[in-house]
Amino acid sequence: MIVLWGLPGDRPLAAVRNVLRRWGYSVVFLDQHAVHETDVELSVGPTVRGTLWIRDQVVDLNTITALYPRLYDVRLLPCLKNKEPSSEAWHHALAVEDILMSWAELTSALVVNRPSAMAANSSKPYQLAWIRSLGFKVPETLMTTDPSAALQFWRCYGTVIYKSMSGIRSIVTRLTPEDRERLENVVWCPTQFQQYIPGIDYRVHVIGKEVFACTIVSAADDYRYAARKGKVATIQACELPEAIANRCKELAIAMDLQVIGVDLRCTPDGQWYCFEVNTSPGFTYFQQATNQPMDEAIAKLLGGHDIFPPQYYV
Repeated sequence: MIVLWGLPGDRPLAAVRNVLRRWGYSVVFLDQHAVHETDVELSVGPTVRGTLWIRDQVVDLNTITALYPRLYDVRLLPCLKNKEPSSEAWHHALAVEDILMSWAELTSALVVNRPSAMAANSSKPYQLAWIRSLGFKVPETLMTTDPSAALQFWRCYGTVIYKSMSGIRSIVTRLTPEDRERLENVVWCPTQFQQYIPGIDYRVHVIGKEVFACTIVSAADDYRYAARKGKVATIQACELPEAIANRCKELAIAMDLQVIGVDLRCTPDGQWYCFEVNTSPGFTYFQQATNQPMDEAIAKLLGGHDIFPPQYYV
């Protein structure tokens, strides 16, 4: 039995769910919208046992062979919108998530990806140091609340971008002369500044043993938001140099992650820089542009290669 956990409107979950159903796997969708109708019981000792109740469905946790979680912040769920943090509904929702996250850490089932392995993405500086230790070049980086330090870094490297230090998505933006006075605002919020690296962007998804790579060409500082700037992002499937593909696999192995999205840039003189490892990548954006079967690769991973449907190989 395979469990998908998140929101039904999440495109990566929906894509993987469709493939699994098409291939005839037993799939349970754990809908976060129904958290108030969900209960879980977990017993931890010499063995880990538990039961999950989803509306009228009862699931023995020991029968689950794989879990694919893509969680929305439980505190922002519509069912809690008008509830007080001290309410029973809040306590119940947080308790269900906490118990299931604990199970996801302890279970022998395949988890894509375990919460502890994903935690490094919550601190970009920590993750960047880890990436550097595994052989990739990374941009010179400053994290600061000191406007004068930010200004000195800017003068040193000439062209600089800034972005969030946390795992919360932010828009990567290049500093411009108009930002000079706004540097004072960093006293209120630790900010990450990085040396701008020219070159071609690559997005690499490592899914199990498979590697899916594509190039992204855009005049926008952050290609994900190119349309907002009236610009275009052109995405095309590509083949990576073998050494770079292997290094991306090594990132996944070292970080104990089954599925990752790696953001790379290759400079005009052939130097490869890594900016980030996304531990829960929204792969459908890239799959739609390149027709690379990443949903099938994740479904294959969740199903287990030894029991994978023979028709996949036809």
